[in-house]
Amino acid sequence: MSYGGTAVRDRLPSDRDEFENAFDSAVRDNRFVIAVLFPAVGAFTLVASAEGVLPDPVSFNPWLLLLGVVVMRSPLIAGVLPTVGRRAAYGVSALVVYTYAVEVVGVSTGFPYGEFAYGVSLGPTYAGVPLALPVFYIPLVVNAYLLCLLLLGGRASSLLVRVGVVAVTVVGMDVVLDPGAVALGFWSFEEAFSYGVPLSNYAGWTLSAVVSVVLLDISFDRDALLSRLEGCDFMLDDMVSFVILWGGVNLWFGNLLPALVAVVFGVGLFRTDRFDSRLLDPLS
Repeated sequence: MSYGGTAVRDRLPSDRDEFENAFDSAVRDNRFVIAVLFPAVGAFTLVASAEGVLPDPVSFNPWLLLLGVVVMRSPLIAGVLPTVGRRAAYGVSALVVYTYAVEVVGVSTGFPYGEFAYGVSLGPTYAGVPLALPVFYIPLVVNAYLLCLLLLGGRASSLLVRVGVVAVTVVGMDVVLDPGAVALGFWSFEEAFSYGVPLSNYAGWTLSAVVSVVLLDISFDRDALLSRLEGCDFMLDDMVSFVILWGGVNLWFGNLLPALVAVVFGVGLFRTDRFDSRLLDPLS
């Protein structure tokens, strides 16, 4: 019996480098499943839940939802992990606290997003806020930051340009996310400007995005992130998932402008060689 246990322990990573290499290999070997199949199935499942097609145990099941999100986030986590030192860990922790704080204030007072309420369970909550909130929000900021580093090139050396462009990109991602989420019934606003979303929501996202991007920018070594990004082909696959899932959801509900913005992000990924044949080929 002990020989089996020893064999299992021998196959486990013995240090951080081995773990990161194993994580990289697992993600790279399953890019199509993670970045294309999962969001496609996710979009179908979410729409089927909203349309009342799926039975209750499966319809909007929060644990299945969280599992799908974590799987789709795995390329980003694996990509960023080698650049995470003590300063970055502190910075991410601060971003987690900030994310919860803003959402708690938002749920309680309506500031800065506007009066809203959750309509679908997203797992366990604290003070009315899903505990998994950082898993939903923080990767949006990181994805926007990484994509902008690639697209801006040398212009990313300017702090004002970097923070401004990334913040606008984060708000652009919300232009895709919120209309789709409202259509699915994830949450709803008391007042609406377009697609069930008020202008105050985008103003709130602008504020949150600027603070979040600044925290991210001072926490990570930008050169290390860019170096890792240039050598890691799957690092933006989570954003590919975002385009497929939320673009598909918005198309189904006839949200043409959000769907078009999702296509724009897809074009940005294509321009940076992140939406390529290696990703779309399940046998690659």
